[in-house]
Amino acid sequence: MTLSYPNRQRQLEKLVEKLGLPKQRALKWELLDLALTHPSVSPEFNYQQLEFVGDAVVRLAAAEFLFERYPECAVGELAAIRSVLVSDRYLAKIADCYGLERYLLVSPRVANDAEGLQSRLADSLEAVLAALYLSTHNLALVRPWLDSHFNQLAEEIRTDPARQNYKAALQEWTQARYKALPEYRVQETGRGKGDPHRFTAEVWLQGKPLGKGSGRSIKAAEKAAAREAFERLKEGSNFSKQSCSA
Repeated sequence: MTLSYPNRQRQLEKLVEKLGLPKQRALKWELLDLALTHPSVSPEFNYQQLEFVGDAVVRLAAAEFLFERYPECAVGELAAIRSVLVSDRYLAKIADCYGLERYLLVSPRVANDAEGLQSRLADSLEAVLAALYLSTHNLALVRPWLDSHFNQLAEEIRTDPARQNYKAALQEWTQARYKALPEYRVQETGRGKGDPHRFTAEVWLQGKPLGKGSGRSIKAAEKAAAREAFERLKEGSNFSKQSCSA
């Protein structure tokens, strides 16, 4: 099926070519069109529901990639890497690589909102992934072009662990094993603004402390606490004793 308005059809075909995908008879163009329609254009017909599906699709694609690429890697490490791969910040970068903003139907008012650009790009990319997935009900139209992006960033993360999102990784780990979220308890213990240890945070799970950290802001202190907790769990018996091989 093709779209009834030729200009839009040709526009979307160019995007598919950018993704490196051959002309696909199975591709549902109306879904791809919907995936690139912002709610500001149509409150009823827009990408929001596809974005919901796409959130699961990108996590599945990342999980499959990591499972195949790093078969000897511990689950905790895989979760840490995946949390970065599926972050809005990185998805927006991927979307920008393909000039996704040019294909997004959006009202002039929203288009001029520079602060919301990252969110729009990430959301629309997730919606595009959903459209591709729902066209075939597998990842055949997703992984051929997405894997290369995942591979580059995953290698960068492994060589620079500081890039890991420890709060997200810790949350994934606790949800997977205990169906519970970690709890952060923060106190202002420093000398005020500018003190690198102004805030101290502890992260707890099921009544037990997992880690502690400090920082200039509450967010920084929580990140430090999550990192300590994650590293302790990785070294302890709660994690797989295997670690990523070089």
